[in-house]
Amino acid sequence: MKNKHEIDMTQGKISTCVIAFAIPLLLGSLFQQFYNMVDTWVVGNFVGNLAFSAVGSVGPVINMIIGLFTGFSTGASVIISQRYGASDYDGVSRAVHTSMIATLILSIIFTLFGVGLTPFFVSLMNTPSDVVPESISYLSIYFSGVSGLLFYNMGAAILRAVGDSQRPFYYLVVAAFLNVVLDLVFVLNFNMGVDGVAYSTIISQFISTALVIIELFKTDSVVKLRWNQFKLDKDLLKKIIRIGTPTGLQMAVTGFSNIFVQGYVNHFGADCMSGWTAYSKIDQLLWLPMQSVALSATTFVGQNLGNNDAKRASEGVKVSLYLSLAVTIFFAIPLVIYAPESVSFFNNKEEVVAFGTLFMRVMTPLCVVNVFTQVYAGALRGAGNAKAPTFIMIMSYVVFRQIYLFVCSKIWDSIIPISFAYPVGWVLCAIVIVNILLKNLLNKMSPVYTGDILFNARI
Repeated sequence: MKNKHEIDMTQGKISTCVIAFAIPLLLGSLFQQFYNMVDTWVVGNFVGNLAFSAVGSVGPVINMIIGLFTGFSTGASVIISQRYGASDYDGVSRAVHTSMIATLILSIIFTLFGVGLTPFFVSLMNTPSDVVPESISYLSIYFSGVSGLLFYNMGAAILRAVGDSQRPFYYLVVAAFLNVVLDLVFVLNFNMGVDGVAYSTIISQFISTALVIIELFKTDSVVKLRWNQFKLDKDLLKKIIRIGTPTGLQMAVTGFSNIFVQGYVNHFGADCMSGWTAYSKIDQLLWLPMQSVALSATTFVGQNLGNNDAKRASEGVKVSLYLSLAVTIFFAIPLVIYAPESVSFFNNKEEVVAFGTLFMRVMTPLCVVNVFTQVYAGALRGAGNAKAPTFIMIMSYVVFRQIYLFVCSKIWDSIIPISFAYPVGWVLCAIVIVNILLKNLLNKMSPVYTGDILFNARI
C-alpha cells in the first residue's frame, strides 16, 4: 500500500520525480545544518574563542563515527527502494524491521566506542592544551546521546527509500527550532557553555527520533513497524551489510583521515582552528544540494532498477547531474564573494576572519567538481554497487591527501598549501570517476549512458 507522502519514481516525468524528492531533502538538510550552525554561533559569540575552536575541531571525529552508520543506512535504503520498485512489499517490511533491530545493536556499540575513545581522538588531533578540556566534554556528551541520531537517520532512510522525503524534513524543522531555543536557554540562562550546546543537540536529536519512530508505527505505508514482526532476516541483513559496508568504510576512513588533517590545521593555533571551524560550517551549505540530489539519484535508481527499467534509471542520473550542478554553482558564487562577512557571523575576531576567508576562497570554487563524484557515486549505490566509488574516494580523499599533507608540511610551514589538500583530492577523485570508472565500464558493456552499468550492478 502506498500513501500520499510517497513518490513512485518508476512513473511520471523524471525531472519532476527527482526535484519533488530532492527539495524536501535539501530543505531538511539546511535546517539540520542550521541548528549545527546555531551551536557554533552561540559558542562563538557568547562563550569564547577557545570553546568555538573546541566545538568546531571535533567534527572529523563525529563524522568518522556517524559515517560508519550512514553506510549501513544507505544499504538498507537501497534494499528497501529496490523491493519497493518491484512491488515486493513483504520484502520491504522484512528489510525495515531487520534494519531497526540492527540499529539498536549498533547504537549501543557506537555509544560505548565513542565515549570510551574520546580522549584518544582529541589527543590524536594535536589539539592545543587549552582547548582539550572543552573538546573532550563536548564529544563525551555528544556520543552519550548518539543513539538518537542513529535512529533518526535510519528512520529517515526508510521513509526516503519509498520516496517520502517530506516527513523527515518536517521532523528536522521541529528539531532545529528546539535546538535554537535550548542553546540560548542553556548557554545564556544557565551558563552551561560547551556542555549546554552539546545537551541541546542530543535532546533535539532525540525529539526528531521520537517523531520519525512514531510515524513508522502509525503509518499506513508498507514501511509500517509492527511489534510482532521485529525479526532479524539474516539474508537481508547480509545484503544490507554488503551494500552498506563499502560506503560506511569510505566515510569512516575519510573521517579518520580528516582527524589528521585537523591536526595539521591545529598546528597553526586557536585562531586558525576557529577560521577552519567557521569555513567548515559555511562550506556545508555548498555540500547540501549535491548530497541531497545524490540521495535522490540513489532512490531513483534503486526503484527503477527494481522495476527493471535501466534506461529510465540512466536518464535520472543525467537529470540529477544537471540539477546538482546548477544549484551548487548558484550557492558557490555568493559564498566566495561574501566570504569575510560569512566568517564574521560566527566569529568577528580579525585573525579568525582572515583565516576563514582564505579557506573559503581557496576551496569553495573547486568544490563544484564534487557534483560529479556525489551524483555518480549515489547512482551506483542505488544499483547496489558501492565498491568502485568507495575505492576511488578512499584513494583520493585519504591516501593521496595524507601523502600530500605530509610532503607539504615538510617543505612549507604555512597554512596555504595545507588548505589545498581538500581541493586537490576532490579534483583527482572527480577525474578518476568520470574519465576512468564510467568510460571503462561503458566500453565493456554498452553505449547507453550509465544505464547498463547500473543494471549489471543490481542485486
